[in-house]
Amino acid sequence: MARVKRGTNTHRKHKKVLKSAKGYYGSKSTLYRTANQAVMKSMAYAFVGRKRKKRDFRQMWIARINAATRQHGLSYSKFMYGLKQNGIDMNRKMLSDLAIKDPQAFEKLVEIAKNA
Repeated sequence: MARVKRGTNTHRKHKKVLKSAKGYYGSKSTLYRTANQAVMKSMAYAFVGRKRKKRDFRQMWIARINAATRQHGLSYSKFMYGLKQNGIDMNRKMLSDLAIKDPQAFEKLVEIAKNA
C-alpha cells in the first residue's frame, strides 16, 4: 500500500487563504497562520456587516419619513398608524423615496393619515 501525501491539497488551501489576505498589514498577508486568523475574523465581520446594513437602511428610512411627516405636523408613529387604518400598505423604503422625490404626493399621504 502506498501512503497518501496531502501536500497539494494543503498548498492549495494555503494559497486560497493568502490570496484572500492580500493587502493586509504586516505578517497577516504573508504568514499562513496569522493570515488564516485574519481572514476568518474578516469573514465574521463581513457576515455581521451584511446583517447590519439592513438595520442601518431601515433606520435611515424611518428618520427621513419622520422628518418629512413632522414638517406637516404629524409624528412618524401616527403617520404609519393612519396609513395602516386606511389600508395603504407601503414599505418604508418607498415612503422615504417619495418624501424626497415627490413631496406633493407625500403630503397627500400625510393628509390621508391625519384624517384616519
